[in-house]
Amino acid sequence: MATAMVLGTQWGDEGKGKIVDYLAQKADVVIRSQGGNNAGHTVVADGQSFALRLLPSGILFSEKTCIIGNGVVVNPEVLLEEIDGMVKKGVTISKLEVSTRAHVIMPYHIRIDEEDEKLRGDDKIGTTKNGIGPCYADKINRVGIRIGDLMDRDVFYQKLKTNLELKNRLFTTYYNCEGFDFEEIFTKYTALAERIRPYVKDTEYSANQYIKEGKKVLFEGAQATMLDLDHGTYPFVTSSNPTAGGACVGSGVGPRMMSNIIGVVKAYTTRVGAGPFPAEQNNKIGEYLRETGHEFGTVTGRSRRCGWFDSVVVRYAAMLNSLDYLAITRLDILDGLDTINICKGYMYKGIELKEYPESLNILQDVEPVYEELPGWKTDISGCKSYDELPENARYYVERISQLVGVPLGIVSVGPDRSQTIVLHDVF
Repeated sequence: MATAMVLGTQWGDEGKGKIVDYLAQKADVVIRSQGGNNAGHTVVADGQSFALRLLPSGILFSEKTCIIGNGVVVNPEVLLEEIDGMVKKGVTISKLEVSTRAHVIMPYHIRIDEEDEKLRGDDKIGTTKNGIGPCYADKINRVGIRIGDLMDRDVFYQKLKTNLELKNRLFTTYYNCEGFDFEEIFTKYTALAERIRPYVKDTEYSANQYIKEGKKVLFEGAQATMLDLDHGTYPFVTSSNPTAGGACVGSGVGPRMMSNIIGVVKAYTTRVGAGPFPAEQNNKIGEYLRETGHEFGTVTGRSRRCGWFDSVVVRYAAMLNSLDYLAITRLDILDGLDTINICKGYMYKGIELKEYPESLNILQDVEPVYEELPGWKTDISGCKSYDELPENARYYVERISQLVGVPLGIVSVGPDRSQTIVLHDVF
């Protein structure tokens, strides 16, 4: 069984897109199973940069089948814009599949997202305002509109009519703003449906069939473990389950079909928006990491909070996802530092914590326990093998592996596909 899964182990922006893009070279199928167009990532291939939001990273290979699974929430307009952008850059979109069971982000979801964030005031969650959460909420409330509904004009008509009556009442009475015109949305989305129709398929069946046929299937994660709705730093999380279990639910592929679960780890730590971040560095180190690493959001453009690598976070993620290997990215960003710290534990009121705490109040008050390691002060971006890395760079990634308890699988020394050192080949 030739499957592999790529997941984020921190708060997102770990470089999953680059790792998926690299592994997709040997894969036959790439499946996206959670999240929506809030999950922006950048892939660099042959010096050309591609910003992806909904499309799986394997889309750059015309011969690969790319699946948007049932667990993804799809904004049809954004999807088509992204497809058009890829085509303009010379990418052939011929083997894309979109699940009939994926839920559709409607304009009212985006409006609700915006209005809710306004009402929160100083207690903002930091949503991307793309309608992701409200769409998942409708899914849970069993009133959502799915891609399959969009394909049936009569079904879509009735579901939109019912939803819009309720949502417009909410806008006028609760949010004190204007609602939406039914005919305008219906006309627009029926047109979008026709453009999407060639890609729509019951992907649960096709995904399982590809695995049975012995094809190499790669599962692409969105967001990251610490943003998981159940296991992340709630409420500062996303509205889906970007963990290994979520990949099963969001693709229709059972857990016994999953192997080679790879946790992507940035060589330092970043986070966007509010929420606890024990290893954050609000100082020259944080600024160095932000500027050197160009740590600004692909979707929002917001600057990312930056800090030292936190092994407590990644150990927790390793447990939740049953990680087989680590893929350490952005190691080259640390090239200019004399010394590098690793957070190896937390102290709380004089007691060392053995587990990652659920309480945000505790997380805000923990004292990170750091271990100082020597830097390597050498440009590693041209290293083609593990042995070419400076001794201190090797010691750093090996220490991460030791603290997390997961073997090294990949080390990335730059953004390009060619700047990837593979220690364990999963395909």
